[in-house]
Order: sequence, then structure tokens, then C-alpha cells
Amino acid sequence: MGLLLASLLVFIPAVRAQDTNPVVVVTTADGPLTPAMVEYIHRGLQLATDRQAQVAIIQLDTPGGDIGLMTTIEENLRSSQIPVVVYVSPPGAMAGSAGTIITLSGNLAAMAPNTTIGAASPVGSQGEDIGQTEEAKVKSILEATVRTLTQDRPPAATQLAQDAIETAKSATVDEALQVGLVDFKATDVQDLLRQLNGRKVKIGAGEKTILTDNATVVEVPLNFIEGLLGMLTNPNIVFLLLAVGAQALLIELSNPGGWVAGFVGAVCLLMAVYGLGILPVNWFGILFLVLAFVLFILDIKAPTHGALTAAGVCSFIIGALVLFNSVRAPGFQPVSVPLVIGSGIFLGMGFFVAMTLAVRAMRRPVLTGTTTLVGRLGTVRRELNPRGQVQVASELWSAELTDDQPGPLPPGSQVQVTGVEGLRLRVRKV
Repeated sequence: MGLLLASLLVFIPAVRAQDTNPVVVVTTADGPLTPAMVEYIHRGLQLATDRQAQVAIIQLDTPGGDIGLMTTIEENLRSSQIPVVVYVSPPGAMAGSAGTIITLSGNLAAMAPNTTIGAASPVGSQGEDIGQTEEAKVKSILEATVRTLTQDRPPAATQLAQDAIETAKSATVDEALQVGLVDFKATDVQDLLRQLNGRKVKIGAGEKTILTDNATVVEVPLNFIEGLLGMLTNPNIVFLLLAVGAQALLIELSNPGGWVAGFVGAVCLLMAVYGLGILPVNWFGILFLVLAFVLFILDIKAPTHGALTAAGVCSFIIGALVLFNSVRAPGFQPVSVPLVIGSGIFLGMGFFVAMTLAVRAMRRPVLTGTTTLVGRLGTVRRELNPRGQVQVASELWSAELTDDQPGPLPPGSQVQVTGVEGLRLRVRKV
């Protein structure tokens, strides 16, 4: 017992010493702005507040997104009681469009090597230019926002931020660092922590010194819902959901009565609709996709021997390419053309096979009920004179000899069913 107490006394101070290490919370925001990303960043800031972290680092790599979502993130960063550093990372990342203002919303800003910032001119939801009046209003508001966010930075930094909005100017990490638009150039989080140690920042009405020496880094992972919704910003994933959902619904329509295919198809299409609401897409492509499904369904009734299915495949491929690849928004990755073509062909083949089986099933004669007993052989179990009992298909039936058959027939005789009258079989001797 004494040895155990001594071990605890040695262990407890070590734990307390470890608990006194400063805490740094790291949140990784990757991809276009989405409601899920807004909630994820808010959750990371809340965790930093709960843990009394020295600093909350937001690793950012985004082509931008909706101004409303950007404003929400900006408000969360500016109202944080914990110092916030927005770090454009990893190398090759960008803080494009709305990402520029998010980067400037932190108390400090940092960028990794080979990263860029800027191109913040407002555009429409599909990457298109907006009207002059609306553009002037939005630019005026955004320029006023960056002037507020850069008021403690050099005039050259403010000018670069305004040029990013007015003329869609972009800057490399070295250019942004030279004019003071960002505070650090860091190769990774550990390098950033070394540079942050001892830095003073304004928090609310006071000032705080960031201490990151021997800091414990706490990374905030995406939960299941955030990860799932984040995947729906990938156009390839959204396209596959469209293809799988359409195939499942077509299977359900060709063979109604089940629910698994219909349920899977509905879920896939609902998730695809969410992704389409986030991604910059050309909704004209939806018309071609709808036309493709109509052609598939018409091929059930029309004896075209697959011609309508082939036309549906072509319409599906064209619709997918128009939907995703006719938009040129900043940072938007188009859907893979081989994936579209391969999925379209697979969809057409699967639908054709399903339709063939369904048509064959509809044309097949009925194989259930008493009518299937006609022509079957049976054995007399109770003497037929002219009525009695026979065994047919492992079942006992009341039976009657046909009018042209002499009776009686003793048990054990072989008979053949010639007809069914209600629950009585008409039989004749074999």
C-alpha cells in the first residue's frame, strides 16, 4: 500500500505539470464555403474557448463561396475571446474570393509557401458576372469590410486587399508578406507556433501575449455529418450520387413492389441535390438529365429495341457535362469526363438489362394458382366413382372423372388433370 501511494505521489505532479502546458486548437477548413464548414469552425472556436487555449489556428484552403456564409465566419472570428490565427495551408493552398476576407478576419494571418490570396471580386452563384448596380453595391460593402479588417496594417496592405475586390488581383505569400497583408510565412503548424510565441494581440478591450512554447496541439476532427456534407462539395461525388440514385429509381420503377432500391435512390438524389445547391453549376444541364430518364422509361413501352436507351445515355452524358463543366468559377474543379462517359454507359446497360427482365416477366404466363394443375399427373387416394379424392402436386384434391371416362377407378390408379371447377379437379385415367 505504501508503495502504491508513493507511486501516485510521483505520478500526480507529472500530470499537473503536463496540464499546465499551453493548448493550441487547430481547425482545418478545406473546400468551398458550406453551412457544414461554418458549423465546424464555430465548433473549433468553442472548443478553444472551453480549453482556454492560447490560440485557435484555422488552416484554410478555399476557393471562396457564398457571401452570407463568409460573413458568419467573419463574425465568429472577430467575436472570439481566444486569439485567432488564420493560416493558409498546406503549400499550394489558396484563400480565394471570400477566403481573403476570412484570412483577414483573424487576429493574425499566416501563409504557407506556394500559397495565394486574393481574387475576391464578387460573382454570381454560377461564377457568372453580376449586374453593374449589384456589383457596385457588393464591392462597396466588401471594400469597406477589408478597410476595417486592415486598419492596423500598412496602407499598402489595405490597397492590395481592395484591389483583390475591385480588379480580382491575387498575391503570392511573399507579395502579401512584403506589404504586410499577412504576418507570417510558415512551413507548417510547428513553424507557425515558434513564430507566434510571445506575440501580442488585441482581444476585445485588452491585450494578450500568445505563449506557444511546448504547446499541446489539439486538432479538431470532422464529425460524421460534417465529413459527409463536406464530401458533397466534390462534383465527382455529386455526379456519382446522381447516377446511382437514377439507376436505383429506375430499378424500382421497372420492378415495383420492393423498397430497398427506391429508398437508396431517394437518399442518393437528396444528397446530390444538396451538393448541387452548394456547387456552382449550370442548371440547364438538369433538362438533359430529365430527358434521359424520360427516354429510359419510354423504352419500356416502345418497341425500339434499345434505341431510346441509347439516346438516353447520350442525353445523360451531355447533361452531366453541361451541369458541371460549363461553369468556370474560381477554384472549381470540373467533373471527370471519363467518369461521366463510363457512368453513362454503365447506367444505360444496367437499365437495358433491368427493362429486358421486366418485360420478360410481364409477358411470362401465370405460374401460380389452380390453373397450373391442368396437365399434371396424380394418384387416386379414394375411389373415383365418378367422384373421389386424388393426390396432385403433393396435395389432396376432390376429383371427378370426366364424362367420357368409365369408372370406378380404384386407389393407386394414375390420372391426369384436364380441368378445374372451383375446388374440384376434372381428371381422366392415364
